[in-house]
Amino acid sequence: MSAVKPLKKLVSCVILDLDGTLLNTDGIVSEVLKVFLVKYEKQWNGKAAHKLVGKTPFEAAAVIVEDFELPCTTDELISEITPMFSEHLWCNIKALPGANRLIKHLHGHGVPIALASNSPRASIESKISCHQGWKESFSVIIGGEEVRMGKPSPEMFLEAAKRLSIKPSDCLVIEDSLPGVTAGKAAGMEVVAVPSIPKQSHIFTSADEVINSLLDLRPEQWGLPPFQDWVEDTLPIEPWHIGGPVIKGFSRGSKVLGVPTANLSTESYSTLLSEHPSGVYFGWAGLSNRGTYKMVMSIGWNPYFNNTEKTIEPWLLHEFEEDFYGEILHLVIVGYIRPEANFPSLESLIARIHEDRKIAERALDLPLYSNSKDDPYLKMPLQGVENHS
Repeated sequence: MSAVKPLKKLVSCVILDLDGTLLNTDGIVSEVLKVFLVKYEKQWNGKAAHKLVGKTPFEAAAVIVEDFELPCTTDELISEITPMFSEHLWCNIKALPGANRLIKHLHGHGVPIALASNSPRASIESKISCHQGWKESFSVIIGGEEVRMGKPSPEMFLEAAKRLSIKPSDCLVIEDSLPGVTAGKAAGMEVVAVPSIPKQSHIFTSADEVINSLLDLRPEQWGLPPFQDWVEDTLPIEPWHIGGPVIKGFSRGSKVLGVPTANLSTESYSTLLSEHPSGVYFGWAGLSNRGTYKMVMSIGWNPYFNNTEKTIEPWLLHEFEEDFYGEILHLVIVGYIRPEANFPSLESLIARIHEDRKIAERALDLPLYSNSKDDPYLKMPLQGVENHS
């Protein structure tokens, strides 16, 4: 964990958005739209997804009707598509990384938490009921129909502060969308933006802070109790697995950075990657015919090289005498080091990569992480390389 930054401001409560901030709803919405649009001989490709972020259900439906030139009204679309979002479907939505940790931490320290979403109250209740301990952790829950105007109007946040009996200026809002950030600032509150759309941090200029994911939130910067789960500059996470044959990457690992990464194809695990924030992680790597090795890896777009797609680039911390393209690689990811970042020079990027290596090597000797070296997944045969989260 990096050095603690100066206190930004003292706050007394936290107001959270739901969709895109705590829950990874984008995937479910996309799947429903794919099915729905077939009826009109249209195809959902996700390009309009950014237009739906932070919108009320009516506004989002209006975007779909207009963008796809559908022969129906917004109200008709809503009545047709709403039944497709069943309670069972909502229960398949995963919490975003850091969401459970944050809610449990704040509630456990007696920090008042409110949930304020443009979604209907019934939808909110369905979504959070599938996550143990969430509903009882919120002192206040406000749905879109409980106020006259949804975000970007500040009304919802002001109502949350009123119900909490806390001054707006003492509230911290955490939001993933521009309408939500706009609403929070208009309410006179402090706002942390956690953009849910990739490579969009630059548009959140009005936020008081922009972070890559909830894993990067530092409550102590807002006068709230700090997390106590960082261990030697690393954050333990629920282990997840990924594997496949090693492929040729961008040819910059060894040639440009002096870091020989073992790349995996993104085709088979794009959904899994979407569930994990970009950043630097570490864990164990198993090569089918060689053994198990310490590993540090990046997930993301690598801002210095401005990748066009989200990739995963593991660096096996071992000196190999030859390439191993085509061999089966299994990864067990056990911890998080830092968010993805840009660097002013190639030299500063290389220096940070080697610092990440030192952190990972040291941490993986701790029993907390070293036990995962014996994970059976690392030694699975070829047919067992499917992704496991």
